Amino acid sequence: MPGFGDPVARLLIVGLAPAAHGGNRTGRVFTGDASGDFLFAAMHAVGLANQPTGRRADDGLALRDAYIAAAVRCAPPANKPTPLERDTCAPYLARELAALSAVKVLVPLGAFGWEAAFRAIADTTGHDARPRPRFGHGAVARVGPYAVIGSYHPSQQNTFTGRLTQPMLVEVLGRAQELADAAEDADQASM
Repeated sequence: MPGFGDPVARLLIVGLAPAAHGGNRTGRVFTGDASGDFLFAAMHAVGLANQPTGRRADDGLALRDAYIAAAVRCAPPANKPTPLERDTCAPYLARELAALSAVKVLVPLGAFGWEAAFRAIADTTGHDARPRPRFGHGAVARVGPYAVIGSYHPSQQNTFTGRLTQPMLVEVLGRAQELADAAEDADQASM
């Protein structure tokens, strides 16, 4: 399933995979499930989405300065992609990143998204972060032309337990916007 959002986005949010009862059912990643509700509410709070929910692909949700893609394109059993699924889908994320020429910051959701983001950057630019920066909520790394800021995934196992709260996700998304602004300012200063 391809991603969606603003084609001139400066932020690329990288999820795990379409949920069986969410994106896989609705045809739009993070749409129609609790994880998406959590993510879109945070995006709306910082101005990256025009509304706080996404229930159907035709519900009017529009992203501003953000694009959302999944590391894996199908709904894997138990949300645990196999190495074959991961490797088969990796080129799709790399092509999306390459097509999004305005992206300055990647926001991977969860450790799987973190790894997928770094693989996509390496496949797209040849810049490979080795050793790989350690994933953590709010962790920031720079590789090639990009900043990467990690967030826990907005899965129910993280949101119901309080491992990820709305303020935590809002903070990461706000920080991602600041990093994009700083990168854009640096680009303009070098011209």
